[in-house]
Amino acid sequence: MERVDIKVGFYCNNQCTFCVQGRKRDYLPAKGLAEIKASLVEAKEKGKKEVVFTGGEPTLHPDFLRLVKIAADLGFKQIQIQSNGRMFAYPDFCVKTIRAGATQFSPALHGPTAKIHDFLTSAPGSFEQTVAGIKNLKKMGQYVLTNTVITTKNYRQLPQTARLLVSLGVDQFQFAFVHILGTAKANAEWLVPHKKQIMKCVKRGLDIGLAAGKKVTTEAIPYCLMKGYEDCIAEKIIPKTRIYDAGFVIEDYKNYRLQSGKIKGENCSACLYNKLCEGPWKEYVELFGWKEFSPVKKRRRKNSTN
Repeated sequence: MERVDIKVGFYCNNQCTFCVQGRKRDYLPAKGLAEIKASLVEAKEKGKKEVVFTGGEPTLHPDFLRLVKIAADLGFKQIQIQSNGRMFAYPDFCVKTIRAGATQFSPALHGPTAKIHDFLTSAPGSFEQTVAGIKNLKKMGQYVLTNTVITTKNYRQLPQTARLLVSLGVDQFQFAFVHILGTAKANAEWLVPHKKQIMKCVKRGLDIGLAAGKKVTTEAIPYCLMKGYEDCIAEKIIPKTRIYDAGFVIEDYKNYRLQSGKIKGENCSACLYNKLCEGPWKEYVELFGWKEFSPVKKRRRKNSTN
């Protein structure tokens, strides 16, 4: 089903060291109820069936619950809340959000311990709240899919993060390589690992999820580094998405990624996966070059059944 992504504003109670939105919270006000409702109506008229509320932190928008209810009343089949998960530490807020019509929850957990997660979010206590939020949502029978941004500070602990997520009962988890924009760009020197450096830990984490029967994915890791795990690549399954950003609209996020966000190297045309693979984010290549990427010459057996 086609999806619409609505950024309701950029205020957030975390200050993530890798946030692609940077300091937008300092100069861009939250969108008003009327503007967001108009975007929802337009998206529905264009045939979109799913909506994702994101930001910033959407749960802090003053009209958050009303927005979820409006989306439900318009008939969106799936209403996902992309969040840091902290507000869901409050059971009453979970209940209100579910009653308003939310059907999926996508909290972000960036490590298996408070020391790692709270360092990356620059928000003491955020790990405890996010974990509590996940527990509350699962107790209430909700579908939870988490995101973990891969950085130099947490990639070694991806297997432990996977074990924690399995123990919390999440339905799906994703490891997304840090995108070097916003705050991540300012911190790139110490924040961004080489992709080859992380792959052993990424695959061990995926194995833990797969063994537990979870749906597991990666984002922004090209096929040539995903030997045996090609079916875990999220770009294969991301639905066509229209994004309502701050003052502009991205009509098709995949086209945006291919035309403006990601890049292919000279050797990519020789790869078996060239037509499927989007390549790395261009900022990564600007930082580290192409030496880690080699074309796949023979088709490899896939381990995943996702």
